[in-house]
Amino acid sequence: AEGFVVHLPEARPYGLGVGAFELGSAYLRNDPLERLARPLLTRLVAQTGQTVHLGVLHGRETLYLLKEQPRRAVPLITDVGVRLPAHLTASGRSMLAALPRAQVRALYPNRDAFVDRTGAGPTNPTELRELLAQERARGWAEEDGHVSAGIASVAACVLDYGQRPAAAVGCTFASSAIAADGERAALARVVRAVADRLARRLAGTRNS
Repeated sequence: AEGFVVHLPEARPYGLGVGAFELGSAYLRNDPLERLARPLLTRLVAQTGQTVHLGVLHGRETLYLLKEQPRRAVPLITDVGVRLPAHLTASGRSMLAALPRAQVRALYPNRDAFVDRTGAGPTNPTELRELLAQERARGWAEEDGHVSAGIASVAACVLDYGQRPAAAVGCTFASSAIAADGERAALARVVRAVADRLARRLAGTRNS
């Protein structure tokens, strides 16, 4: 009930829950988040045929914890352990959108806080605030060419038991492969459903 333990459906034992995160970095060294997420990501790859990730927010960066991909995957810069500017990644922005606005302002107080990779994406606090408002309203984030030209992503935030961003599930693909807005929105809804399911697992719901 307090979020300190969670059930691991595939393996059946119990592991540390999100509530233990507040006790220190030991949570990250023995993190059930990856074990809870991996089977969901594996199924998401099979369902979409695209590369999927699990990322967490680390300051102004997205840190990728898991990467699952189909046999013939588009080459990507993202990999386990890679850090990318959160304001440029769909995963990062989905988590930023779930933070209190004051916390986002503290992370991005001025233009100097913004890193540019391809010339695309928000470059100042106002642009980021407006983009996060849109993504917060629809429940998922999208980037196209903000990290790598010709590569796009959609992502949804995984909320912990306190309704704070614990992680994000993202799906990355060639921009030309899924170009229509409707197709991307449909993919994002699938990713959103997986993120919500992972949130229920983190909360300890056994039938998630």
